[in-house]
Amino acid sequence: MNKPVQMVFLDAATIGRVDNLARISSLGEYTSWELTLPGERIGRIQGHNVVITNKVVIDRDVMDACPELTLICIVATGTNNVDLAYAAKKGISVKNVAGYSTESVAQCTFAMLFYLLHASRYYDDYVKSGQYAASPMFTHLGREFGELAGKRFGIIGMGAIGKRVASVASAFGADIVYTSTSGKNLDAGYRRLPVDELLAVADVVSVHCPLNEQTRNLLCEARLRLMKPTAYLLNMGRGGIVDEEALARLLDDNRIAGAALDVLSAEPIEKDSPLLKIRDKEKLYITPHIAWAGLEARRRLVDRTAENIRSHFGL
Repeated sequence: MNKPVQMVFLDAATIGRVDNLARISSLGEYTSWELTLPGERIGRIQGHNVVITNKVVIDRDVMDACPELTLICIVATGTNNVDLAYAAKKGISVKNVAGYSTESVAQCTFAMLFYLLHASRYYDDYVKSGQYAASPMFTHLGREFGELAGKRFGIIGMGAIGKRVASVASAFGADIVYTSTSGKNLDAGYRRLPVDELLAVADVVSVHCPLNEQTRNLLCEARLRLMKPTAYLLNMGRGGIVDEEALARLLDDNRIAGAALDVLSAEPIEKDSPLLKIRDKEKLYITPHIAWAGLEARRRLVDRTAENIRSHFGL
């Protein structure tokens, strides 16, 4: 290798504090920025042959202005923030990391489901408000909750994460049905249904597909209305898959029992989002795109990014 590895991480804050980051920084000259605005990209990348990015966009303008660049490392699975075709034309390698977050997303899926299914917010508030301390009875059944066993668990997107969710739901005794949005996972070992039929029969609908032309607004208002009024919707895929305005309306109208969202059409959430205005806050659970980010998952992400750099330079 004629030239040392000169790396710049443009949005290191997006992966939080990870104790194995030295596995990347020790591979050469390393510069890290917490976040990078569009107008700061070129100035920060120039002089480096490796750029590490989670969500910062690397387009043709950036590549043309940074001739030293030979490797773009995406610390994520999705690659939509990089112009892949132009990178290939320029001879710039682009490497992402797949499969690192499967366990984390699957675990978060059930954490969010059980929060809704068990009316956890209500019961926690009941105790902490002092009402339980003032009660003459050892128990309190102010909200109905049920068991996952025997319920029909519908999965939209049967990739690695969908399959892991299916195995966990099966262990709880749920009946699994699924839709393959890519058309590739047609023999997953469970009953496959068209999306409309899945929505009509499932007690839980869990979304684990990517956002693309086939899935954008897949769960529009007409399809959401197919769901049982006792069913729960979980979106762990991408925000643009679900019509959020329609979802808020259906939650308010008691047409859906509850929803849990880790992803949104705009991130961070917009201040005037209809999701923030629904009447019954217990019916909606939103987290700020964290399902991928268990500590072990982020460690794997760093390890595999370091390996991508090693393999590119033959270290």
